Amino acid sequence: MSPQTLRLGLIGLGRAAVSILPSIISHPHVRITAAADRESSVRDRFGTDFDVPTYADAEELVADSEVDAVYISTPHQLHASQTILAAQNKKHVLVEKPMALSLEDCESMRQAAADHGVQIVVGHTHAFDRPIRAMRAIIAGGELGQLAMINTWNFTSFLWRPRRPEELDTRRGGGIIFNQVPHQIDMVRLIGGGLVTSVRSMTWVLEPSRPTEGSHATFLQFQDGVAATVVYSGYDFFDTDEFHGWIDEEGQRKTENENGRARRALKTAGSNGEARLKDQGGYRRYPSANVGASQQPHFGILIASCEKGDIRVASTGLAVYDEHGMSDVPVDPPVAHPDKTSVIDEFYRSATTGRAAVHDGAWGEATLEVCLAILESAKDGREIPLSRQVKVRDSEGMSSTGPVSATEGRRG
Repeated sequence: MSPQTLRLGLIGLGRAAVSILPSIISHPHVRITAAADRESSVRDRFGTDFDVPTYADAEELVADSEVDAVYISTPHQLHASQTILAAQNKKHVLVEKPMALSLEDCESMRQAAADHGVQIVVGHTHAFDRPIRAMRAIIAGGELGQLAMINTWNFTSFLWRPRRPEELDTRRGGGIIFNQVPHQIDMVRLIGGGLVTSVRSMTWVLEPSRPTEGSHATFLQFQDGVAATVVYSGYDFFDTDEFHGWIDEEGQRKTENENGRARRALKTAGSNGEARLKDQGGYRRYPSANVGASQQPHFGILIASCEKGDIRVASTGLAVYDEHGMSDVPVDPPVAHPDKTSVIDEFYRSATTGRAAVHDGAWGEATLEVCLAILESAKDGREIPLSRQVKVRDSEGMSSTGPVSATEGRRG
């Protein structure tokens, strides 16, 4: 019996959709059959390039009988209503992070999916990256002993990239807490087993013209005694890609020492120019040849420390440091650029088998709980206990992406 084809409709054709398109079209069993976007020129171009019907709104798309599932990458405040709408029309849902802007909305999304027998997957985040999944497999396997702590930090130009007004308004899902921090929380939760018990954080708004959180320093405590420190700054000064040999987040080489470039570009463009630059991030042409990145994707520096060694995300996979020295643990190379094929694989499995994914609605809700607790802790100056955390489903393909043994690549 031949594998089932999953017919996918895209709701939103902005930067996130453009980024995931190469991974969708490279999947042998996923086929794009429709798209929706509010901009007529964008959807017309997409419809011509992919030879599919396009719609002005989500309501029309989810009514299309040629669509089995949807990918939602619209502004954050629309995620909940559009996910519920899709579920009511019996469409499986892959929704971009953050899952929603409130825990109540997450509950409603999950209930709608349960009521109508469909699956939800929340992504993309960098927790889907092959090195992160391989790191989880090594730690879950126990060969380096008990996990003690995880440290991750990332310095980027995020806050100075072109933004819509709501992207600079925390109440509407703007700033790093809803846009960048979910990557970090998803990664450390996956590596740490998922069950965060409390959050203590400080956040900063350091630029009056970008009046939303641009940096944070957070301490997470897990149920089994694991701790994590999570740091992010999006102010376009220091760039952690320097520590990756100037390989960027998507695994491609970038120009060195361009710190401050995003700031200068926006100041030169002015307010009207920022809107024009933002529009340029949406769909413009059919993706080029499906060539993988030169190196593994990453999201800054991430090191996990266990009883018998440390593990670091590296350019080709993982670097393991133990009593024998340092060894490389390679993982399967990227197959698309950007490589988000693990997201599509997980969504396809969940939608076609009916089994909950690792990054299902409960997982997405738990990650949002941590993000909201970061804001609450910073506002109130206190530790915030958590109650909606869920464990990692290690059986759902965590070890499916190349070698996962810390001794696999041991040098003699």
